[in-house]
Amino acid sequence: MKYEVVIIGGSYAGLSAALPLARARRQILIVDAGQRRNRFAEHSHNFLTQDGRSPSSIAEEARAQVEKYSTVSWLFETVTDVKALDDQYLVIAGEQHIQAEKIIIATGVKDELPPVEGLAERWGKSIYHCPYCDGYELNLGEIGVLASGMHSLHQALMLPDWGNTTLFLNDKINTNELDDEILAKLSKRQVLIETRKISRIEGHCDVVFTDGERMTVNGLFVATVTRLQANWIRDLGLEIDSNEYGEAIKTSPTKETNVKGVYACGDVTRSGGSVALSVGDGAMTGIVAHKSLIF
Repeated sequence: MKYEVVIIGGSYAGLSAALPLARARRQILIVDAGQRRNRFAEHSHNFLTQDGRSPSSIAEEARAQVEKYSTVSWLFETVTDVKALDDQYLVIAGEQHIQAEKIIIATGVKDELPPVEGLAERWGKSIYHCPYCDGYELNLGEIGVLASGMHSLHQALMLPDWGNTTLFLNDKINTNELDDEILAKLSKRQVLIETRKISRIEGHCDVVFTDGERMTVNGLFVATVTRLQANWIRDLGLEIDSNEYGEAIKTSPTKETNVKGVYACGDVTRSGGSVALSVGDGAMTGIVAHKSLIF
């Protein structure tokens, strides 16, 4: 099979990239493994016209709209390899070997959570990563920040706009690392600092310490470490940014990678996560990829 563009990842960024290409009547294939990053979340917020809807309903409606275009094909499969083939690419997904002139990577990322018992089960329900997405619904209640590194201080300083904030150091930040300047900032924002080690999370969001005591919060925020989902991304020779927040494919402002004919968009290209930003990313990528087929 041969396509002009193969889009790897059929969530918000990938579907958004598909739309301008479909409207230009280009032959495109979307390969999707069905693992949206926000599949654990009950509601999506901070996306104009879609605020409060379930993430799955947004994705399903987007797919239905894209699939109305006759030049769009869909393959529900996991990509296991992508190889350069002269001036094109060979995409291997299951038993399928697919040839493409251009590749758009919109695979998203996987989140690594701190190894705290009860955390993963509540991810997207009472454990969050984005205050813009989930902070408002906590109604200015009690909010916790679970430290996963020094970058969690940034999160702790933001969150008082959404409620009374406690920073749980949990042995991830040493009190000696908190200099007078950062302590003054935390104090100004009325952030409480809890140094006790956490044993587990119970109930809706009860923080249980190793000494047996517990503290109830309405929601707990944690900055995950994001990881690329597939080794073939590295094998392509793409430049990867790596820091304390995780990994991301490096792109130009127009979503081009360092490998000719390969583009990337959405969460796989940045830290954090946002449906709205992923949609915008995808729209730009689709347009740039289309123009590259002409010029």
